[in-house]
Amino acid sequence: MKKFVIERSFPGASNLSQEELRNISQTFNEVANEMETPYTWIQSFITEDKIYCIHIAASKEAIREHSKIARFPIHTINEVKTVIDPATGNT
Repeated sequence: MKKFVIERSFPGASNLSQEELRNISQTFNEVANEMETPYTWIQSFITEDKIYCIHIAASKEAIREHSKIARFPIHTINEVKTVIDPATGNT
């Protein structure tokens, strides 16, 4: 399985209500559970006009399928190749 960062252009994303966020979350979870291949939505980060999502899936095609079923647009999909954090500097 691979980890992906998905960028979604979503004008007004920062103004989504708690109910709208709950509905998006429920949809993401339901679609992930219905996928024929293993699929996990990890979390999303909401900025002014974009939503950045972290998903674990077999391929970009699986990401596109999830998005199509969920009816949620994708601007870009990028596979995570390496992760660093504050502890990386301590090794």
